[in-house]
Amino acid sequence: MATQDFHSRMTAAYRIAVQSLLDERNERGHWSGELSTSALSTATAVVALEMMRRNGGIPDGMESEPDYDTLIRRGLLWLAEYRNPDGGWGDTTKSISNISTTMLCHSAFHAAGGEREFRSVMADAASWIEAGGGVGAVLKRYGKDRTFSVPILTHCAIAGQANWKDVIPLPFELACLPARFYRMIRLPVVSYALPALIAIGERHFHEKRPWNPVTRTLRHLARNPALRVLERIQPHNGGFLEATPLTAFATMSLASMGHHDHTVARRGIRFIIDSVRSDGGWPIDTNLATWVTTLAVNGLRDQVPDAGRGPIRDWLLGQQYRHIHPYTNADPGGWAWTDLPGGVPDADDTPGVILALMNLQTNSPQPHGVDSALAQAVTWLLDLQNRDSGWPTFCRGWGALPFDRSAPDITAHVLRALLAWTDARTTSTRLIDRTQTAIERAFGYLDRTQRDDGSWLPLWFGNQFNTNDENPTYGTGRVLLAYRDAGRMCDDSAQRGVEWLRDNQNSDKGWAGARGIESTVEETSIALEALLAADPAAPAVIRGLEWLVKRVETATHRETSPIGFYFAGLWYFESLYPLVFIVSALGRAVRVLHTAGLNDALSNSANQPATPDALIKHTHMA
Repeated sequence: MATQDFHSRMTAAYRIAVQSLLDERNERGHWSGELSTSALSTATAVVALEMMRRNGGIPDGMESEPDYDTLIRRGLLWLAEYRNPDGGWGDTTKSISNISTTMLCHSAFHAAGGEREFRSVMADAASWIEAGGGVGAVLKRYGKDRTFSVPILTHCAIAGQANWKDVIPLPFELACLPARFYRMIRLPVVSYALPALIAIGERHFHEKRPWNPVTRTLRHLARNPALRVLERIQPHNGGFLEATPLTAFATMSLASMGHHDHTVARRGIRFIIDSVRSDGGWPIDTNLATWVTTLAVNGLRDQVPDAGRGPIRDWLLGQQYRHIHPYTNADPGGWAWTDLPGGVPDADDTPGVILALMNLQTNSPQPHGVDSALAQAVTWLLDLQNRDSGWPTFCRGWGALPFDRSAPDITAHVLRALLAWTDARTTSTRLIDRTQTAIERAFGYLDRTQRDDGSWLPLWFGNQFNTNDENPTYGTGRVLLAYRDAGRMCDDSAQRGVEWLRDNQNSDKGWAGARGIESTVEETSIALEALLAADPAAPAVIRGLEWLVKRVETATHRETSPIGFYFAGLWYFESLYPLVFIVSALGRAVRVLHTAGLNDALSNSANQPATPDALIKHTHMA
């Protein structure tokens, strides 16, 4: 490798990364990925299993009780093995300890009677919780957003490790109203947390009735109707949003108040049993198959083999929602993050699929149905645009809580899809005119949401070592791709974003959530792909590419980092993220630097290998 010039090394690294990513395809030809096993998920699953075990609950589709004892003990063993040295737990095996997950895990050991076998584990956890602030720290962490603080404390109260008076009651009776009223009544939980609102709200009512006679009567009358809503929105496989924590919270709440034989509880526990991994733990979600497939396709672009394009395209088309979604009441036309029943269409996966379908096109005529699917998806996105001109994740008009508001990274992703779709149209139509208006409005939103330092913050990604868990590197990198695709890199906002990324490169020439934090493959790739659109031969870019190339050459390019935020800010890492991001960045670099002729010019003029430093010097001389 040392005798090869830089461009050759980069091309070789790119080919290795591409082949690694292609090798990750499943038997159907697309990608499934693998989410990290989660201490938080495992703790909630254990308590749900314990509540069903105590009451003799039989899972849906089974004629007798499963081996609850073995499932529970294996879960506890996993938790004991993967606790942090400080005695607490983080959301993943690579996460620092936090108050929420540590309280959930500690309560799981208590609920399942682990005092004798896991005495030291529980003692260490109790010490960590006391030092961390306990119940008060949980409430402070989430503020006005009850989406996760109330389920955590309910879990702890069910396990006998919290007082019910500390659990804030949820107005589950509101779930009986027509869905169109939800955004007007300002629910205390985010739009996707309706199962928690109902099941946990009813569990609290079962334990502690409100003093107000009107509220008490209203909630008493709403119990059965709310449970019917819960049953109606539960997918047939039992998994709300395909998420173990949300499903477990609902299941443990019902089972612990005598509803272990309710359809929702029986389906929920079956989902939990079906979701356990061979090591005894649980992930936060079953998979992100649609999301990682679109990331892979859009990163690979022309490197997707011709023979594989049709199966991927057909699979993606088959995941488009054709009916109103029973959970969020979303109109037809969008895509979710997964192909499984618990998915919900959203404004991050839908643009990813639009871009993937367009990147999968070949010289042959477009297959039947693609154009109509794309037009329906574009319409779906346009209808979702908020009044502030940005895009939320799931539902238009919800703005009381952070995970329901418009977000710069999601807005930028939608913009890229709309730009690509309009660029491919040859005639003007009403839909195109509407799309172009939406695009201009959205760039105004991005300009307004840029921070004073030039960065943007994403919604669904973070960095656990940065202030407030923020990840401006991810947010800024993703937003700049929208400016790139629109040919607006000269805009003042884009230039300020570029300067922020350059200024926050680490001394090792990689990137993290911010300068001074350990660099990662994911964040370095994201920053580089954006900076390649501004100045592909800038010193920061060339040295950053050298950082990535060395990671491939030393076979460390697949190391994952917990930069993902799941629902309610739960950390995760995904096995495919390093690969898809590095393929996208190196692929862009190979194409851009080759087109610019920088490597040829340097080799011809200097008659020496094109090292990174020599390339930088040549660029400055030019």
